[in-house]
Amino acid sequence: MANYTLFEKQCHFSRLVALLILKAAQEGYGVTLGEAYRTPEQAKLNAQKGSGIANSLHIQRLAIDLQLFKNGVYLSKTEEYQKLGEYWESLASPGLNCTWGGRFKSRPDGGHFSIEHNGVK
Repeated sequence: MANYTLFEKQCHFSRLVALLILKAAQEGYGVTLGEAYRTPEQAKLNAQKGSGIANSLHIQRLAIDLQLFKNGVYLSKTEEYQKLGEYWESLASPGLNCTWGGRFKSRPDGGHFSIEHNGVK
C-alpha cells in the first residue's frame, strides 16, 4: 500500500471530486456543492447532536457533500446517489480508499464522498 502525505491525499481527492462532478453531468444530474471544509469546533458540535463525528474527514479536506438534482428536482434519498457512489468507489487506488457515505451503517449519507484517512471513512 502506498503511503501518501495528507497534502498528497488532499490534491488527489480534489482531482477525484472533479471527475465525480463531470460524471454526474454526463449522467444528466445537476450538482451543487455542499460542505467541503468543516472546522474542528463545528465537527464537535455535530457529533454532540448526533449528526456527525468529531474527527470528520471534512476537517482534513478529504470529504465533500454534494447535492444532486434531476430535472431541477433535489434528490434527497440515498439510493438516488447509488450510481455515483459506486462510480466514486471505483476511483480508489492503492492507499487511496474512496468511501461513499451511502454505505454508512448507522446514518447512510448518499451525498457524502470521502477518502479514508487514519482509519476514518
